[in-house]
Parts: sequence; structure tokens; C-alpha cells
Amino acid sequence: MKRAKDYIIFPLDVPTEKAAKEYVELLSESVGMFKVGLELFIRSGPGLIDFIKASGNADVFLDLKLHDIPATVLRAMKRIADLGVAFTTVHCGETIRMLEAAVSGAKGRVGVLGVTVLTSISSEDIKAVGFKKVFYEDLMRLVVDRAAKAKAAGCVGIVCSGREVKVIKKTLGRDFIAVTPGIRPNWDEMETHDQKRVVTPAIAVKNGSDYLVIGRPIRDANNPKEAALRIAEEIEAVL
Repeated sequence: MKRAKDYIIFPLDVPTEKAAKEYVELLSESVGMFKVGLELFIRSGPGLIDFIKASGNADVFLDLKLHDIPATVLRAMKRIADLGVAFTTVHCGETIRMLEAAVSGAKGRVGVLGVTVLTSISSEDIKAVGFKKVFYEDLMRLVVDRAAKAKAAGCVGIVCSGREVKVIKKTLGRDFIAVTPGIRPNWDEMETHDQKRVVTPAIAVKNGSDYLVIGRPIRDANNPKEAALRIAEEIEAVL
């Protein structure tokens, strides 16, 4: 049975391997997964993934957001599949062929998640880069369109805002995984910084989110482990 803490993905968005390992040792029993992004993976490589897997029961979400020609994505995904991570990401981008290549390279050994629209992106941003009016006037339509392409390509799920999860689940099914960044607990006073489309953990889970990426509220707390516990309690209340 999935526990409240298993919903929590803690992003290791720190500049050094030493700092990352300290958070892993501190939180390995308090969160369900650690997210390793571009900065840390470039610095530390597969060795850090091995460290996380050996430190406790938490899984690894390798968030590299692949975006390249299909042949390159295929080869990269084959290498990622060898690492034994739970999830990885690929941008939905311009063509379904890239998504299909990612799924082909994964061979079912790692869950491929399509990145629909980054939570730092607003409707004004979409308009500024030349998208059609139908998409910048209704950002949800763009998210659903890209999510549908991801599912058609064989992705196990997507990364999207908690505000969009309910529609995604209704449109594409409950089994289509939704990983939600931009999460701020009530006691964090919803400090959004560079995130535009944010929700609380409770709202995200009620809407159908399967995993919540929660960084600053835990990382910046005086007691990160206690902060993770508070978030788990907030999730537990709505399960």
C-alpha cells in the first residue's frame, strides 16, 4: 500500500555531491523518491544514483528532460535504463517521434514521463514564443494536447501542474501517472519564487497527483526531516 511519504519526491537541487549525500542520508526514510536533475548528474554522474539506492528504500527520479532528435534520445534512454532508476523525463516537444524513441529506448525498464508545460511558464510566455491563440488563452488545452501525445507514444505519465491533474486524469485515465512540481504546503505561505502554477500537497493529491516534487519547503526548513513529516501528514489527511 502506498504511504503518504511515498508521494513525496525531494529534488536534490544542490551544487555539490557532498550536500546531496547529506540530504539523502537525512531524508531517505522520510520521502519516497529523490530527484536528480541536470546540474547534479553532470557533476556526480551514475555514482550518486548508486549511493541513493544503497542508502534506504527511496527510489530515484532522473530528471534530465531529454530533448533532441529521436535517434539521440533513443540511445540516451538506453543508457538511462541501465541505471535502475524509477522514472526519467523527456520533453513532449515538437514531435511524437521523439517520445516514441524514448519509450523504445527505455524497454519498460524505466518509466518515461513526458514534460508538458514547465510550471515556470505562464500564458504570456506561451503567447510571446508564437503559439496559437487557442493555446495561450487556455494553457490547459496545450497541456492536455501534449499529455495525449505522450500517452499515445507509450509514456507511463507526465509532469504537470497540480491545477491540471484533475483534467488529465479525467481525459487520459487514472492509471496515467501525474508527477506534480510547484507544490507549496499551507504553512510555507505559498512562496512561489519562479513557479507560476502552484498548489498545496493536499489539493494536488485530491486532484489525483501520484507524486509531488517538493523542494524548498523541505530544504529551507530549520528541520528538513520534520518538514517532510508535516507534509506527509498533510497528504495523509486526504488519502
